Amino acid sequence: GYLHIGHAKAICVDFGIAAAFGGTCNLRFDDTNPDTEDTEYVDSIIADVRWLGFDPPAPILYASDYFEQIYQWAEHLIAEGLAYVDDQDADTISAQRGGYGKPGVESPHRDRSIDENLDLFRRMRAGEFADGSRVLRAKIDMQHENMQLRDPIMYRIRRGHHHRTHDAWVVYPTYDWAHGQSDAIEGVTHSLCTLEFDSHRALYDWYLDHLPLTGDQPRQTEFARLELTHTVTSKRKLAKLVADGIVDGWDDPRLPTLSGLRRRGYPASAIRDFCSFIGVSRTNSRHQIELLESFVRTELNRTAQRRMAVVRPLEVVITNWPGGDEVVELGNNPENPDDGTRQIPLGGRIFIERDDFMVEPAPKYFRLAPGREVRLRGAYFLKCEGYTLGPDGDVAQVQCTYDPDTRGGNATDGRKVKATIHWVSADHALDATVALYDRLFTAEVPGEATGDPLDELNPTSRELLTGCKVEAALADTPPGQVVQFERLGYFAHDPRDHLLFHRTVGLRDEWANIQKRS
Repeated sequence: GYLHIGHAKAICVDFGIAAAFGGTCNLRFDDTNPDTEDTEYVDSIIADVRWLGFDPPAPILYASDYFEQIYQWAEHLIAEGLAYVDDQDADTISAQRGGYGKPGVESPHRDRSIDENLDLFRRMRAGEFADGSRVLRAKIDMQHENMQLRDPIMYRIRRGHHHRTHDAWVVYPTYDWAHGQSDAIEGVTHSLCTLEFDSHRALYDWYLDHLPLTGDQPRQTEFARLELTHTVTSKRKLAKLVADGIVDGWDDPRLPTLSGLRRRGYPASAIRDFCSFIGVSRTNSRHQIELLESFVRTELNRTAQRRMAVVRPLEVVITNWPGGDEVVELGNNPENPDDGTRQIPLGGRIFIERDDFMVEPAPKYFRLAPGREVRLRGAYFLKCEGYTLGPDGDVAQVQCTYDPDTRGGNATDGRKVKATIHWVSADHALDATVALYDRLFTAEVPGEATGDPLDELNPTSRELLTGCKVEAALADTPPGQVVQFERLGYFAHDPRDHLLFHRTVGLRDEWANIQKRS
């Protein structure tokens, strides 16, 4: 599958600890299941690791690099009487393992001779037996309280085509068998895992303890995985969302995949800062997604250039406009004067946001209304003189006058207005599409109440607005770059679709509000 925000934490921990101690963090793929391996996933993972800001050492490594050595070590365990070939099917083996407080049942093939086990295992490798007809199991303890030590499977027969070894192998090691041995071959000192592998550590150590290794053997250490509210990181659930067409692929901006977050405009630096802030612990916990968004917002507030866009346009005609265009100069980023300024044309027809005008203004509504003045961002005071309704009864056009003595947004007579609104010149605006996002799941902990996170999907997680009006400078925004639409939020230019913008985060710091309430 594709990496997600939980993997981002693991990557930051792995590379961060290696850097802190002057070590090396390997990037190795566990490609032990030919049925689920694909170069698409390999390429995306490598790209995600590098985008996140880490440069894995060359060469990129694979468990399949070590298949021959791992196989020879399996024969060593057989020769030591510590592994055997079992002819039972997977369901029978699973049932015989028992459970917590329930004894295991030894396989009738557990006491096969060493010679018979070696012969059968070699014939498994040679392809003499059907898929699933035999497995190789470690001979440990079928009554052990740790279920991982109840004669775990080491090899299974599987004729799937492998993306690297092709058809050279028909027996493949399990992850638990390949994991520690690959670490040992590479000279890994510390193998870092999330807490669900805590019970696997005894097996990790058992395998290493019974192999003819020299020097210090690797150590496995576990830490808490990253979980966020309103989010699922189960690979199976994410794959179902993609396969069922609920989202538009692995890089859908609603997904917590790194490719989805990148397309939505999350800066890699903000993700790294977030992972550093939450730290490493041995206790599983769920962090508020608003905390992650606050790191994104802080970074974008500092780096994103400002632009004006009207996502639900309402036409305004300035009836006393003398004709032609004027040029308004606006700063690109008040947080960074070095970003300079841009010039924007202003004429007698503009677009404003539909909710910046109200025929009958509500209490504490200070924007445009009949007889009321507002300030146009960087330009003039604007006063509503009338409006026109369309056939549907909605306001179709607003007529206004401007005060030429308020250029720059200040009145020479000292009068004040209570609202400043953004705008786009109608004669120079570009049509754009804007995607607004809400939580993909309505529940803070998806599936906690229903048993299935997919029962709590948000049917309005995306709103796609067409016919939005944006200033012409946005045509030159590089694909993937994030800008601030003034008063609306931060938006990322889609890397593939010209003038499609995804809302990254809004301007309001929801995390700060949560902190105040708590």
